[in-house]
Amino acid sequence: MTTNRGVLTEAVYPELLKMIATNIFRPLPPNENAFFDPEEDDPNLEPAWPHLQLVYEIFLRFLETPDFQPNIAKKYIDQKFVLQMLDLFDAEDPRERDSLKTVLHRIYGKFLGLRAFIRKHINNIFLRFIYETEQFNGIGELLEILGSIINGFALPLKAEHKQFLLKVLVPLHKVRSLSLYHAQLAYCVVQFIEKDATLAEPVVRGLLKYWPKTCSQKEVMFLGEMEEILDVIDPAEFPKIADPFFRQMARCVSSSHFQIAERALYYWNNEYIVNLIEENINLVMPIMFPPLYRISKEHWNQSILTLVYNVLKTLMEINSSLFNELTANYKAELTKEKMREKDREELWQRLERLELSSSAASNPENSSRTAESSKADVKTDSPSSSRT
Repeated sequence: MTTNRGVLTEAVYPELLKMIATNIFRPLPPNENAFFDPEEDDPNLEPAWPHLQLVYEIFLRFLETPDFQPNIAKKYIDQKFVLQMLDLFDAEDPRERDSLKTVLHRIYGKFLGLRAFIRKHINNIFLRFIYETEQFNGIGELLEILGSIINGFALPLKAEHKQFLLKVLVPLHKVRSLSLYHAQLAYCVVQFIEKDATLAEPVVRGLLKYWPKTCSQKEVMFLGEMEEILDVIDPAEFPKIADPFFRQMARCVSSSHFQIAERALYYWNNEYIVNLIEENINLVMPIMFPPLYRISKEHWNQSILTLVYNVLKTLMEINSSLFNELTANYKAELTKEKMREKDREELWQRLERLELSSSAASNPENSSRTAESSKADVKTDSPSSSRT
């Protein structure tokens, strides 16, 4: 097929596709390891891969040959055929998923009538993965296909594409196994924002909604993706997300986990982000200054302290008068806090004394008995009693 022309006649199509379907479409074996962790455990490789590899190679060459005619092939490569292909993306063997990715991408490019159907069922796989199973091996490969598809979307974006971004791609961030496909997912999200700048605000707010609370690895991934988004954000859109975003950044730089604090502080090494901060310094600096100043006095990690000093220096160079004003306000607030703490301690001491006096007043019998016993002790110890 690759070297000779005219060999791909109409009669070959049904026989060739029947052979392909017979060989690759099969029930996938269940995983025997009930505690299988795709991040830690090695996948079970397909024993019949040498044979399947040959079938996928034939299929790919069939689709790429210059004689290939989609009008004839669409009788056999239909919706049922595509559904069976999508089910195979759950195979554990990454070699098979990679071949499926290439083949499905070619089918998407050549069969215009199947495009909406393919997108719809990839959407269904993602939704089932997010809200029901959290188990599907081929999420990364499907996202790679979508990355190419999104790149070809016409402008302005259709409502269904925007809905797919906000209702499917953004919630994909909350799944526990995010690290397996995060690079492909971030690429898709950034592609959407490059296509339509107004999507930056809902995407950033969505990511802040799903921001991890206890997993430092995921938090570092979120910070990396946020930097990619800020790299392509329109300056006019930045003020809309600056307040909620930098409040989260303030929490990140205050983290006791040094990798999270370090990744957040690296934002100030990005020239474009620093320019955005400079244009909105009156909004950003009041949020970021208190945690940065506090960390500069008490953080345990020396490299973090160095980064914090550099960030404070950058902020001071951008707007020294605002920096000095915030420094004075922070120190004044610190003094007030110490006074409040002192007042609080004195109040507790007064309450303790009051409680002791109240306790003594409420038990007069005990007080009189105590007094009588004290008098008896005095009489016993007097000199007259000792002479007796």
